[in-house]
Amino acid sequence: MDVLGVAAHARANPSKTAIVTEDRRIAYAELDARSNMVAHALAGRGVGAGDRVALALRNRPEAFEVLTGAARLGAEIVPVSWRCAPEEFEYYVADSGARVLLAEDEHRAATAGLPAIHLGDYEAWLAGSPATPPPGTPDPAPTLLRYYTSGTTGRPKAVERPPRRTDEYLDSVVASCHRLAVGGPDQVHLMVGPAYHSGPLSYGVYSLLLGQTLVLPARSDPAQVLDLIERERVTWSFMVPIHFIRILALPDEQRARDLTSVRRILHAGAPCPPEVKRAALALFPPGTIWEFYGSTEGRGTLISPEEWQRKPGSVGRPIEGIRIAILDETGRELPPGEVGLIYMSSVGAERFVYAGAPDKTDAAWRGDLFTVGDMGYLDEDGYLFLTDRQIDMIITGGANVYPAEVEATLHRHPAVADVAVVGVPDEEFGESVLAIVELGSPADAGDLIAFCREHLAHYKCPRSVQIVEQLPRDPNGKVRKRDLRAPWWKGRARAI
Repeated sequence: MDVLGVAAHARANPSKTAIVTEDRRIAYAELDARSNMVAHALAGRGVGAGDRVALALRNRPEAFEVLTGAARLGAEIVPVSWRCAPEEFEYYVADSGARVLLAEDEHRAATAGLPAIHLGDYEAWLAGSPATPPPGTPDPAPTLLRYYTSGTTGRPKAVERPPRRTDEYLDSVVASCHRLAVGGPDQVHLMVGPAYHSGPLSYGVYSLLLGQTLVLPARSDPAQVLDLIERERVTWSFMVPIHFIRILALPDEQRARDLTSVRRILHAGAPCPPEVKRAALALFPPGTIWEFYGSTEGRGTLISPEEWQRKPGSVGRPIEGIRIAILDETGRELPPGEVGLIYMSSVGAERFVYAGAPDKTDAAWRGDLFTVGDMGYLDEDGYLFLTDRQIDMIITGGANVYPAEVEATLHRHPAVADVAVVGVPDEEFGESVLAIVELGSPADAGDLIAFCREHLAHYKCPRSVQIVEQLPRDPNGKVRKRDLRAPWWKGRARAI
């Protein structure tokens, strides 16, 4: 097996750069020592094997110190958006049972009453902790991540998987990275997505596990992304379509960078408009942009740039060991070309559950296949195409927004009689959040958006509000959301 883990790389190559920020270069030896200090400090807060630590930090080195330090105790990390509103912080801490929440200084008021350690207190919290590993630290220590996802019931639920042996976890990471040609210790990984999303965070963790250099900009400014690729000779990154869109919108002189170091740009998270993909393929070196389809629950397909040129719009064929099937509402498998619900198998027949939501778990699984509610079809060659989304979810800028959660918030506004939240096309974000509202008393769109921002992370809030006299309903009283969405998506090849 490859040499794995921060501690092993700190011993083998202590001066190698582990993390690069805008103004710092952190060697593996320093990252290892500070991760040990975090482990001791967390243990002082009562954190041990099987406990949980919530992480609500921006993309900064301290986040990876906490990730690595928690792993040395066998604790599980709960990634939380730093954009959360106070009640969202409270929910994640309570639902996960997190003993500690690492948060930004701006969250002091929002996290009042929670077991929070804020960035401004971080160094004082670590002071006096040993830089040596706690007793019993596994080497390498796998990072355990507890991601939350949601659904039509609104409140996010954690995705729980059965425990895996350390060697199985590490083997799967190495195999996945080598399959994508991003596995060597000579690689330089650029993390442009936020640390609370499963894709960016997982790949950032993998890069350090493999002894690579992780380039960690504080924000995903498109010009800075290209500057860092050129300056640090970045070899791979994970992006979502909005990153491509913003990079391609730069003036020609800002896009004129030396990108020849790039070997792989992986992308997923939302459908990529074909014209955007073609422009990105032209910008980056040939053969580098690979797309996959998957979710927090599991990964399903992969497509090379050469294949995509032959099958534009496809998200690829199943990765090794994964089965994809298109089923109708009765569970019957559909032939090529027919649209149905996309089901896939999990790696190693691993069966996840949604914590505290047995009904949601049961609805996701049919035998050994699961779905996250996307619709699509397989062509005659086994390539998957996405067409729609069955579950009530919006993907905006690569982030999942669950309308039921937004609707529940708006229902609390005294002027709102009823509301339906839908996703509508957005040239930059893919989809944007639209609230269609029946009023019981006077209010304007600005009032309603501001109310949402008091209670929800801003990316979940409506970007626009449409006030109507009456929402369309079925005879049973259910709002016909498909009718509300249809005019916005008319004439498009897919409705997501």
